[in-house]
Amino acid sequence: MKIKQLTVFLENKVGSLADLTGLLGENDINIRALSIIETSDSGILRMIVNDTEKAYNLLRASGFSVVLTEVIAVEIADTPGGLAKMLSLLKNAGINVEYTYAFIARNIQNAIVIIRVSDAESAERVLKENRITLIERETVDFYW
Repeated sequence: MKIKQLTVFLENKVGSLADLTGLLGENDINIRALSIIETSDSGILRMIVNDTEKAYNLLRASGFSVVLTEVIAVEIADTPGGLAKMLSLLKNAGINVEYTYAFIARNIQNAIVIIRVSDAESAERVLKENRITLIERETVDFYW
């Protein structure tokens, strides 16, 4: 149930993000979720888009440094402790969470959390066993 995420390395300068998002928009690629981490001279943009392959090829052809990464998308209760419950399941299974970002989806009352973990197969098994909804790539557009 892993989904593909684009990771783009950006120069930390005026207009870098505007140029990238403009390029995607001009090519009918819709950003569904994103996270940006910055340092003094660069940034790491992680995003889920509606057409991963098209976006990847477009960004590469336009000179951006981009890689595809597999992540897991889960649906959790949008209540206090909802995230903690899911993360505790992974902790108790000895699975490291490398990073996460979350957002609220339009079509449901729950939150969507994107997670990158040390062992995706084990994480998926643990989450399924504990009735945490994993979002499949085929249905990801329903949530956004």
